[in-house]
Amino acid sequence: MPRNHHKRQAGSKPLPTSDSGATGGLRPANGGLHGAKLFAVNAFLIFHIAAISCWAIPINTPLTDACKNLLRPYFVWSGVFQSWDMFSPNPKSKNVYMEAVVIYKDGSTSMWPFPRMDMLSLTERLFKERYRKYEETLSSNQFSGLWPDAARRIARLNNYGASTPRRVMLVLRWSDIIPREDGGYDRGPWNFDVFYSYEVTPEDLR
Repeated sequence: MPRNHHKRQAGSKPLPTSDSGATGGLRPANGGLHGAKLFAVNAFLIFHIAAISCWAIPINTPLTDACKNLLRPYFVWSGVFQSWDMFSPNPKSKNVYMEAVVIYKDGSTSMWPFPRMDMLSLTERLFKERYRKYEETLSSNQFSGLWPDAARRIARLNNYGASTPRRVMLVLRWSDIIPREDGGYDRGPWNFDVFYSYEVTPEDLR
């Protein structure tokens, strides 16, 4: 019996193998775009690490001051500005938090607390850590121009029920951290200061 051979016809081309693929070994068309994205990501990481190092360095020289002034818009916009005042040279010696008193037209009141990190879960802190930095900035007289906007925002957040907000008062509460002889710390009594009061107008609630 004749053997059943599968012969390739003359002039036919070999089938592509799994190594060569259907593209015949050509590079993907989006290879340049991928390289550009990789370069952009690496460039941003290098810039950000260098910027953080320059911003947080606890040394004040004309060069570092010039770099900080150049980087300030980026850090303020992104909200990642930070300082060494938590660690050195003079660590903070107070526990501080903020809240607002909302007074309604019918005479009733309510307390609106800013998010406090010590009362939030780990997941909530990851998303609301900026509130702590915002409070530190807001309570400073240097940024008193932010107070009316904060009060209007709080009034809108509390505009519900039968009565509408009439006044918003921003309150700063603090307690001194008192060092003990054994190296531990005690907490002093809580103090408060109503550092701003805002009369709410109907236009503020729109």
